[in-house]
Amino acid sequence: MAEQKNVQEQDINQLLKIRREKLQDLQENGKDPFAITKFDVTHHSMEIKDNYDALEGKVVTAAGRMMFKRVMGKASFCNIQDLQGSIQAYVARDSIGEDSYKDFKKYDVGDILGIVGEVFKTKTGEISIHASSVTLLSKSLQILPEKFHGLTDTDTRYRQRYVDLIMNAEVKDTFIKRSRVISSIRRYLDGEGFMEVETPMLVSNAGGAAARPFETHFNALNEDLKLRISLELYLKRLIVGGLERVYEIGRVFRNEGLDTRHNPEFTLMELYQAYTDYHGMMDLTENLYRYVAKEVTGSLVLTYGEHEMDLSKPFERLTMVDAVKKYAGVDFNEIHTVEEAKKLADERHIEYEQRHGKGDILNLFFEEYVEEHLIQPTFIMDHPVEISPLTKKKPDNPDYVERFEFFMNGWEMANAYSELNDPIDQRQRFEAQEELLAAGDEEANHTDEDFLNALSIGMPPTGGIGFGIDRMVMMMTNSPAIRDVLLFPTMKTLGKENQ
Repeated sequence: MAEQKNVQEQDINQLLKIRREKLQDLQENGKDPFAITKFDVTHHSMEIKDNYDALEGKVVTAAGRMMFKRVMGKASFCNIQDLQGSIQAYVARDSIGEDSYKDFKKYDVGDILGIVGEVFKTKTGEISIHASSVTLLSKSLQILPEKFHGLTDTDTRYRQRYVDLIMNAEVKDTFIKRSRVISSIRRYLDGEGFMEVETPMLVSNAGGAAARPFETHFNALNEDLKLRISLELYLKRLIVGGLERVYEIGRVFRNEGLDTRHNPEFTLMELYQAYTDYHGMMDLTENLYRYVAKEVTGSLVLTYGEHEMDLSKPFERLTMVDAVKKYAGVDFNEIHTVEEAKKLADERHIEYEQRHGKGDILNLFFEEYVEEHLIQPTFIMDHPVEISPLTKKKPDNPDYVERFEFFMNGWEMANAYSELNDPIDQRQRFEAQEELLAAGDEEANHTDEDFLNALSIGMPPTGGIGFGIDRMVMMMTNSPAIRDVLLFPTMKTLGKENQ
């Protein structure tokens, strides 16, 4: 086996050597492809195919990577691949000239070509370009994976996304859809009167979520800073400032683990709207998801794995207490003390920490018994106050807050509040978080004095929500892992995989 591998490596090295020699020969003959600075493209592959009736017999200029070549004496065929797909070119010696045809025969799969020629159909009915000129725009000095087997090794696919995009059309389609998801969100929110803003990524106090931040040092000010874990606290400052509807789509960073749904840097969208509450955020979420799904997939039924999720029906709305009662058979309205809650957790073999209160244990029951059942779009409302430090309490039941999490496919897709705008209550919540921090909870929030000052100036009643864009894209593209929707996911440095 090792001997066979050595032979393969020798073969590859020889092929790479030949490619470099071809480049050197081109350069010595004044035909250096890397000296070309531009090439005016008039049409892409799908444009030509979709508009054949109008383009037949007309001259077009196309460019792309050569993925296939078949030389047949005085005439040859090749396929070039561009952003939209691929198209065949018919390259004949008599049409492009003897010297150019001689050069063409030496071009390799992977080279980037510019082709000028007339649009026609071959005898087999394939829409093609009859080339009148072929220009080598870039020489590929590496060898693409063999077309029949493709690029299937996931580690290589994620590390060399540029090769993945070349070899796997469905991967390119996923990332085109990702871009469309984000532009569709922007269109919807802009149409609803929201303003897109940008807030700092480097912050002295990383708040707004329960997560461990990355830390760094800013030499110019000799200060330790953190990468943001959330967009919340700065966006709320803008609501205080009178920008009544704001949103941001941006990267956030959490020093946590890697799995199929988590990456340490990911894209979050948060929005805040003055003079509404979490019910307003539910309506916005339903309308936004339907708008994006229709624009990106053309349907209100999303297929993910074995599940179909119907966005056309009203999304179910359940309180967390009712959801636990429905799926675990436990009514937390009948549990009045922390001791009762912990006893019940012991009976159900649910692990908890000594610091946990009744609300924390309710949430543990929810995670254990409920989440996996929430396949169809569902809002889980009215969370316990212990796990919601930035949320307004329910006036009629202060143990709970006006918050919801949006679930699909058993995943949390969004998190929303009627935002806490009482600066005195907010300070008390921060103090409780500081106690958790002192007790060893690395995900607890620090007190943000400037944010408290902003609340003291006065923030109107406000609804806010955070969407995980990557999970939304996973759902819209039926992608099994978050790395499949991140162009360049976080990977362990090569050579350190086993350290």
